Amino acid sequence: MKLPGLLLIEPQVFKDPRGFFLETHNLRNYLAKGISTSFVQDNISRSVKGVLRGLHYQLEHPQAKLVSVIRGAVLDVVVDIRRGSPTFGQWQGVELSDENHLQLFIPEGFAHGFSVLSEEVDFLYKCSDYYHPESEFGIRWDDPNINISWQNSEPILSQKDKAYPLLSEVVPEHLPKF
Repeated sequence: MKLPGLLLIEPQVFKDPRGFFLETHNLRNYLAKGISTSFVQDNISRSVKGVLRGLHYQLEHPQAKLVSVIRGAVLDVVVDIRRGSPTFGQWQGVELSDENHLQLFIPEGFAHGFSVLSEEVDFLYKCSDYYHPESEFGIRWDDPNINISWQNSEPILSQKDKAYPLLSEVVPEHLPKF
């Protein structure tokens, strides 16, 4: 991964004619990869094709996340928004799906979002802190200085996501420190 701290995890999947089995969470495996984060909240969202959620972050109650797809496929995107980071304003995207079973670990200090590629998606977030609406912020999904290739030029967005500022418009106090 080009952004420091991001980890792409490929769990071991056992397949046979009946289907498959995989461990969705194994602390020993995460510790071996350098993830010592405790997760306190799990969330599942369901979205239809064309939906774009993001780019979100929490400032006062930052969340590291471990994300994966239970059903369907997304382009998952992370942007480094940590003031002073050598990769500030850079993004990384990865396809997560129920076929590849990949998990993405996102440390605190990154904005996160995804675009739905399949007809429908069930998306799982494991979070290191509780959702705290008062400390939620975001940046515009189509910021031209970040220039994310979403694979979707006319996404379905929430009113909140449409109203977020460009990264260059966010006051420094509303960005995490590196």
